[in-house]
Amino acid sequence: MNNSNRDLLVLFNQELMTQQSIEHEVELLHQMLYSVEGLENLVIVHEILDLNKYKVINKPAHLRKLIRQKVLKPFVFLNCKN
Repeated sequence: MNNSNRDLLVLFNQELMTQQSIEHEVELLHQMLYSVEGLENLVIVHEILDLNKYKVINKPAHLRKLIRQKVLKPFVFLNCKN
């Protein structure tokens, strides 16, 4: 997981932690983010707002299909339920 495509800014007090413990904490952070950013978790916390049809869609299959698309149709939005 050290080859992840993300930039993280992690602030540690280097006087209290060794380089090995800092690398371990960053590795744990990458693992946590990898599990949180999974497709199933995105499907759970999002919904589709389709303003063309005036609908709110919560079906997991439709959400997976929309998340995988590179370009959305006009006035179709992915909305976080939070």
